Amino acid sequence: MGVLDSFRLTGKTAFVTGGSRGLGRAMAQALAEAGADLVLVGRDADSLAVARAELCELGRQVHTVTADVSTPAGAKSACDSALSLGVPIDVLVNNVGGRRLDVPTEDFPLDEWQRMYDLNLTAALVCCQELGKPMLARGTGSVINVTSIAGPIAIKGIRGRHYESAKAALAALTRSLGADWATRGVRVNAIAPGVFETDPNKKWFATKPDFRDSFLEHIPMGRFGVPPELGPAVVFLASDASSYMTAATLVIDGGFTAW
Repeated sequence: MGVLDSFRLTGKTAFVTGGSRGLGRAMAQALAEAGADLVLVGRDADSLAVARAELCELGRQVHTVTADVSTPAGAKSACDSALSLGVPIDVLVNNVGGRRLDVPTEDFPLDEWQRMYDLNLTAALVCCQELGKPMLARGTGSVINVTSIAGPIAIKGIRGRHYESAKAALAALTRSLGADWATRGVRVNAIAPGVFETDPNKKWFATKPDFRDSFLEHIPMGRFGVPPELGPAVVFLASDASSYMTAATLVIDGGFTAW
């Protein structure tokens, strides 16, 4: 088998939360191009239908699950729907997350804090439990958690640290599960993106041009990322190309965390 063959995902099925838009959509595209069938999860049935139609053109089986995985119950429901398809889930991509609230930490309402933790951490845990157990039973699988550069550092100029703390916890969960499951055939890794030009980020920056400029100045490469640039990383982590890699995090940030 040649080196490029180790990146192939033919015969595998990948479950991607938030798979119809933004970074999730770009990662789903890459997984499909590498040969994987897909289960896309999202809240909006229309955007899921569009993504499915586009990705089916690659000759893959694409299933969609309309669910809100920002709650533990919603995450479990999405996993139950995927398992009911009767197709083994070989790759789990926990992509859903978000900052959304810009409130000083000292004033942050506890109910909102818990809601943000469910979105950025608990949903991923539930998916790891529900889809990880069958992987462990089969002795094979790859889990990829999307954390953030905001896990190891505090992003300057943004209030409310629910995102930083939840993403740091997700990185710790990745390390812990990667170690726990290492001898059982299931690898657990993470991708920590910097700022990418997704629609939500474009809207955010449009309201804060000074913040955008200051953030951009701190990136050694001098630009934000574009979603397709995450595709090769998720294929690497999902495939046999990373067969000796677990409990690790790939930082993809244009060098932001180097300074």
